[in-house]
Amino acid sequence: MIFLREWSVIFKTLLAVMGIKKGNPCILTTGDIMKYTDRCKQLNEKLHLQENFDIVAKTLQVQDVHMTLYFVDGFVKDEVLEKMMEFLLKADMKTTVQQESVYVFCDRFVSYLETDVVAEEEKQITAVLSGSVLMIVDGYEEGIVIDARTYPTRSMAEPEDDRVLRGSRDGFVETLVFNTALIRRRIRDTRLHMEYHSVGSISKTDIVLCYMEGLADDALVQDIRHKLSQIQVEALTMAQESIAEALVPHKWLNPFPKVRYSERPDAAASNVLEGKVIVMIDNSPSVLILPTTFFDFVQEAQDYYLPPITGSYLRLIRIMVFFLTLFVTPIWYYLNCNPDFAPDWFQFALIQDNMNLPIILQLLMLELGIDALKLASLNTPSSLNSSFSIIGALILGDFAVNAGWLAPEIILYMAFVALANFTQPSYELGYAIKFMRMMMLIIIALLPRFGLWIGLAIMAFILASNKTITHTSYFYPLFPFHAHDFKMIFARKKLRGKSSNRS
Repeated sequence: MIFLREWSVIFKTLLAVMGIKKGNPCILTTGDIMKYTDRCKQLNEKLHLQENFDIVAKTLQVQDVHMTLYFVDGFVKDEVLEKMMEFLLKADMKTTVQQESVYVFCDRFVSYLETDVVAEEEKQITAVLSGSVLMIVDGYEEGIVIDARTYPTRSMAEPEDDRVLRGSRDGFVETLVFNTALIRRRIRDTRLHMEYHSVGSISKTDIVLCYMEGLADDALVQDIRHKLSQIQVEALTMAQESIAEALVPHKWLNPFPKVRYSERPDAAASNVLEGKVIVMIDNSPSVLILPTTFFDFVQEAQDYYLPPITGSYLRLIRIMVFFLTLFVTPIWYYLNCNPDFAPDWFQFALIQDNMNLPIILQLLMLELGIDALKLASLNTPSSLNSSFSIIGALILGDFAVNAGWLAPEIILYMAFVALANFTQPSYELGYAIKFMRMMMLIIIALLPRFGLWIGLAIMAFILASNKTITHTSYFYPLFPFHAHDFKMIFARKKLRGKSSNRS
């Protein structure tokens, strides 16, 4: 037995010296050493290691086995790398590299959970630039990708534009993996799918489709998946808007939004459970909700954190204010142009005196002036916001009236419209309403007798020609009419539990 064992050792040694491969390509030869050196040199050139100070190549030698770690400084957890290097330096790996495959080496010596073996050099470089660690080991042609990255991120604070009195205070952030975890935390079901995609030949932006299998429309998921694969761009500089325009192409003259955005994980999870698809984009704190109809914009998370009667009341107020925002100034201006149509009880609201400027010019000046003030407010430092508010109130208030530029009635109605716009959380829908309101004002000015009705007809045509991403009616459940779903627009349904059976 001892004699046979000695011959076995001699035979294995001869195999190693002769370079004969025993079922795997892992025996070290002079060619392998050259390949390792050439590969490292080639990676250094493609990653521009000399020009980029933040791309690091760390070389290790463990028992005559050379390896190099490539990573981007700032993306990698230092403590994880230290633990891995400590484990590697203590390991006995020489025999393993000579006799086992790269998969065995990865399982035995890479002390981290998220690892993968990648053979293509282009994918290795993409992994490094995405924040992962690439390990090149002398003796293996493949590279080992270690997903030990961490992205700089802000706290998951409540979104500024969609706050609630009660309920969760977390919100989406710019890191994709954190956003998927916020959804997983709320939906603990195996049917919840997080499907990964990459878009952009340069940016390689990470995108995730989130949907519930069995609830989401399979045709919709397949259509979104196909459209994402067909996007041919170098980079998604404005990630969410670029994806929205690619997924839901529409005529630029139609301002009504076909995509709903949300920064709240609870709202996104609720839509997933309703059978909708969530598109999550890396570097964006907003997710896209598809498909979206017109009546989806009247709902808010606030409605579901309050009792049913209170939530229904607030929803009715929101709907009423929406129509007032659209029709207050056009109807008032139409009655001023046609005072014989105004009832007696409304005569006090009409302007009786002669104005220095036409009413339509004053209305349009204020429509544009309010947007100018919004832009100025966005660029005003927070320490000067109070001063800016005082100056804006003085210029558009008493000073404008005393100077004869504006009528007090016009300031009153436009101030109501400006404030009422904030009851609508959708920025895109708010501007769609504004464009329709300005269109009706201009048509009334051109055709005082029939301008209002022509404007209403044009707006109805624009809305009727609008379709969702699934090419269904934008006004479902009104067209086609569905009684139960239409009732739920105006009244929030109470959650009912299953009654327990008494024995």
